[in-house]
Amino acid sequence: MFTSVLMIEKALTSADVEFVTTLHGDEEVSFHVLLQPRGDQADRLLRAIDDVAMGELDEAAKERDVPEGDDARGPAEQALAVSLTALHQAGCAAEGRLVEDHPLDALKTRVDEVDADEVIVLTDPHYVEEFFHRDWASRARHKVGVPVLKLFSHSKA
Repeated sequence: MFTSVLMIEKALTSADVEFVTTLHGDEEVSFHVLLQPRGDQADRLLRAIDDVAMGELDEAAKERDVPEGDDARGPAEQALAVSLTALHQAGCAAEGRLVEDHPLDALKTRVDEVDADEVIVLTDPHYVEEFFHRDWASRARHKVGVPVLKLFSHSKA
């Protein structure tokens, strides 16, 4: 069985589930999902810049209304539950947890705990972070010791 640690930032869509579950053909895959609740105001600024870069001015204006920090925990738990259910319905073994502190440390720990074969980072585009190679996938490549695949989510949350 192939073991993947799947790092996400929102609930998986049906297209996302189909995408990640078919990456390895007919080989069975088990997923260990990590989801980090939305961050602080500095993260909000980067998200708003990304929205402006994509021409989504309405989305940039709505960033202040999205729960962050402690207020984001409930929606994150729900997104994780939805994602795990979708992976189970697709016939995959899957378990997951929220990331409480440092996402890259949690990722490295999980990769080591489950002897993962790969890491899949599934996110929306984050142009500012990607430009400076500060996005999760770029930073994880130097930390986890297994291949890191970066994929973009199929729809906005």
